[in-house]
Amino acid sequence: MTESVMERLFHVRPEVLHRASDPGLLAVALGATLYTPATRAALAQGIRKQAGSGCLSTVICLEDAVPDDQVAAAEENLLAALAELHAVDDPGELPLIFIRCRTPEQLLDVGRRAGAALGVVYGFVLPKFENETGRGRAFMEALQQLNEHSGRAGDPDAPPLRAMPIIEDLSTTHLQSRVRVLTDNLALINEFRGLVLCVRIGATDMSSAFGLRRSRDLTIYNVKVVANIIGDVVNIFGRPEDGWVISGPVWEHFVNTERVLRPQLRSTPFEAVNEGKLRQRILMENLDGLIREIELDQANGLLGKTVIHPSHVPVVHSLCVVSHEEYLDALDIAGDTGGGVKASSYGNKMNESKPHRPWAERTLLRARAFGVARPGVSFVELLEASMR
Repeated sequence: MTESVMERLFHVRPEVLHRASDPGLLAVALGATLYTPATRAALAQGIRKQAGSGCLSTVICLEDAVPDDQVAAAEENLLAALAELHAVDDPGELPLIFIRCRTPEQLLDVGRRAGAALGVVYGFVLPKFENETGRGRAFMEALQQLNEHSGRAGDPDAPPLRAMPIIEDLSTTHLQSRVRVLTDNLALINEFRGLVLCVRIGATDMSSAFGLRRSRDLTIYNVKVVANIIGDVVNIFGRPEDGWVISGPVWEHFVNTERVLRPQLRSTPFEAVNEGKLRQRILMENLDGLIREIELDQANGLLGKTVIHPSHVPVVHSLCVVSHEEYLDALDIAGDTGGGVKASSYGNKMNESKPHRPWAERTLLRARAFGVARPGVSFVELLEASMR
């Protein structure tokens, strides 16, 4: 965005973040995490393009996105891309790069083979994270070893390689074992707290466990069995005292198809700012369902989103911006240490300082990461500026 557009849209601008910023703030600031198969041609060029379009975090996938017989070729393609980025680019100008590995052994092997080029990598995504079999601990110990091998352990000039475990394994999906395994997972990531950035949710694998897949007309919260799992993940990992950020599940649609249900994207907010064409573009690009799901993610305590197409990025980031009303509520609540209740600054709700404090603290952290909109500035205006 230009300086004049930033001035027009933001009451408080997002903070300028970098790889060495507080990991608690970076976990909130990941926004739309864009997945790319490690087999993708011109991989380094694609990552640079992502950075230019506002992508803040990206995952290069060596796991389910890569056919079994192409794993070796995918590894070579990934290592070549990392070497190219390391030779040419300033890591601070790239998205935070994560690698999704299949096994702890692959994590350690690929990391060692990357050599100095590992310097452009921020961390690793740990799929099907569970510790019933010791897999979770093996992943964390492999990451710990790689930090020591690469010199990233204790280096004041470079953050350690960090993990984003994904909750998607059958043991964390099936009802009989879910609570026990999730509780064990929480204990494990608390043990390795300094190496874990945030927790991610793998809704595709969760749905697969029951032979299900949501359509573009529905959100993941309409798939009740998966919504129940997400609720349990938030119940165990989302408690304020533990401080873990949980990211929203992947939105996997990007091509317009025939609709069964009517769009639920209201026309009034778009017409109010003469952006009827933008609404039509959102509907044509299959983004209205994404908007609904992000709203529900945030209502259920999830921040950010896994995405698979660049068109998703500005939608996620625009919806992460804190409204002026939310910001004033959060300031009022956080600034009141004595307890009690009073009307909000906008005069349309009550704010209770004690029960609403965790929400206020989380909202103020999001405001630092994504900024605060000016009074009267809507999501539509933020999205229009992001999609130019």
